Amino acid sequence: MALEAVFLDRDGTLNVEREEWLTRPRQVELLPGVAAAVRQLNGAGLRVIVVTNQSGLAQGVLEAEELAAVHERLTDLLADEGAFLDGILYCPHGPEDDCECRKPRPGLLRWAAREMGFDLADSIMVGDAGRDVAAGHAAGCRAAVLVRTGKGRATEAELAGAEDAPTAVCDDLSAAAQWIVARCAA
Repeated sequence: MALEAVFLDRDGTLNVEREEWLTRPRQVELLPGVAAAVRQLNGAGLRVIVVTNQSGLAQGVLEAEELAAVHERLTDLLADEGAFLDGILYCPHGPEDDCECRKPRPGLLRWAAREMGFDLADSIMVGDAGRDVAAGHAAGCRAAVLVRTGKGRATEAELAGAEDAPTAVCDDLSAAAQWIVARCAA
């Protein structure tokens, strides 16, 4: 069973997580090594798909056009270093909306697999929060990887020994990409 796709959380996994809402393109700052990691995943023939909760839309803190501009900047920064994303999916709902697409629920991952034509068992979820790990498990991904960037270190302590613990814990996306690519050959 070949690995086909990698889902990536956005804030704290790809880019620096800000205390304030990320509403302007100039606020987007890639974490060190992220473009090279995405390029490595691209080179392994994997689809790379961002899945992100964006409740700022529901709360009126962020407009759809602003989010599109932020995602365009993220895409441009990656492209400047020869990396690309196959998609960016976001949940626009707030936590109280009880939707299926807000992580930790697996709706975004299921939608991507259905639309792009791959099996979730042939995918891996990578993120810095418990909700990312939980979404990967709930979707039936082969693995759910926690990175120690962003909220990752605190999350690692919270999930230690938990039933829904991550499959692997990596220092950052670069280490996660190496771990993932090693599994492509397995």
